[in-house]
Amino acid sequence: MSAYRDKDPRIDGIQSKIRVVPNFPKPGIRFQDITTLLLDPKAFKDTVDLFVERYKGKNISVVAGIEARGFIFGPPIALEIGAKFVPLRKPKKLPGKVISEEYVLEYGRDCLEMHVGAVEPGERALVVDDLIATGGTLCAAMKLLERVGAEVVECACVIELPDLKGRECLNGKPLYVLVESH
Repeated sequence: MSAYRDKDPRIDGIQSKIRVVPNFPKPGIRFQDITTLLLDPKAFKDTVDLFVERYKGKNISVVAGIEARGFIFGPPIALEIGAKFVPLRKPKKLPGKVISEEYVLEYGRDCLEMHVGAVEPGERALVVDDLIATGGTLCAAMKLLERVGAEVVECACVIELPDLKGRECLNGKPLYVLVESH
């Protein structure tokens, strides 16, 4: 599912505010820079509102945001739909007991961690990030949540890079995106 396919008039405004930076962070990568989106209050609000409209009333109790840009979009979505926000962080950033999940990036390996006890069995979760590329980060996030007994309802990203086929790595889990970038 995608807002851009639904022809929502706000999508063009959102897409126009995302800057593409060639050869960053390394040659051959076309970095999707959402900081320019954040500089436009209307485009930023429209982005959050589109997600809130989709998830309000869906009995989601957890919005899990992936470090770092999932921390930008996740908390306002969580507040508006009445859910708690759970940060999924890089290693050694959370104090106390954590569970972790390793994953492969398009240019390396990484790991996500979550506090033990942050999510209870049976809770309905939404995973939020700014972008899906290969899908590795979203898969790691889903595995963390499912290991503690949560039901991942859907993954939500502002941007999808469909050429990298990340959606295929989600094992059929629904993905909602606002913008496609090729």
